[in-house]
Amino acid sequence: MKGISYRQYGGPEVLEYGEVRDPKVGPDQVLVKVRAAAVNPVDWKCREGHLDTLLDTVFPVIPGWDVSGVVVRPGIAVTEFAAGDEVIGYCREDFLSRGTFAEYVAAPVRTLARKPRNLSFEEAAGLPLAGLTAYQVLVKALEVERGETVLVHAAAGGVGSLAVQIVVHRGARVIGTASERNHDHVRGLGGEPVAYGEGLAERVRALAPQGVDAVFDTVGGDTLRISAHLLAPEGRLASIADPEVLSHGGRYCFARPDAGDLGELSRLAEQGAVRVHVQETFPLERAADAQRLNQEGRTRGKIVVRIDRESEEHPPG
Repeated sequence: MKGISYRQYGGPEVLEYGEVRDPKVGPDQVLVKVRAAAVNPVDWKCREGHLDTLLDTVFPVIPGWDVSGVVVRPGIAVTEFAAGDEVIGYCREDFLSRGTFAEYVAAPVRTLARKPRNLSFEEAAGLPLAGLTAYQVLVKALEVERGETVLVHAAAGGVGSLAVQIVVHRGARVIGTASERNHDHVRGLGGEPVAYGEGLAERVRALAPQGVDAVFDTVGGDTLRISAHLLAPEGRLASIADPEVLSHGGRYCFARPDAGDLGELSRLAEQGAVRVHVQETFPLERAADAQRLNQEGRTRGKIVVRIDRESEEHPPG
């Protein structure tokens, strides 16, 4: 099958388009014909070797953890899905090798849920990792409740934009940091935008003089340290960007595949409570350009790789 792979750590130039190994479908896996795969910052961080101490790497690596597609064949132990089902998945395993930037992926069943019927494949591909990150931080780590005020950083980005919508759905107020050009976008999601940079603390305090009940940090560094001082008494802090959050009494979070949580996100999408904004799509052979754009760090919503090429009549296996 056709796919993207890399044989060594490095920049986008190490990504190669061409023939890659066909996936084997284990008992607890599902063979999925990939229709779209979203790009996430973790993809290029893996490619550059930043997760080498965390995950074993088996070269060549097919990158990508997000997917939307159609079930071709479930594994012999799988009863949750059948051929023809449309699915989404956060297909992270405990090692790097078999990703989603290819025509097919053998996805562990624990990573999959049914695709929201009202989303395109491109939109649906942007939901799993970013959505699970936002959902698990806000619902499980921070336990956001109705009537609270939540500060979300990078509120126009892939994770942040979904976080804003989840906070609003839970009946809470959300203040979101974003560049000036994205303020209207944040307002459209239901948030109250504030600008980055010098004076951030004063701008947030003007909107929440008593402090905020919870902070969702996606930036780290100075932003995290400032945020710790913006909390109301008994306020909660969580970060996906900086383990220093632990020294401030907060939670350091890393999204995990969870079919139940992903199913809940799919339901929220079908209810119209969350939507996915796709900034740009790229064909599979231009995945390196997609990662370059994501690495610039100015994405509004999601960048998605689509699989346009018609796959061979007989799928792998």
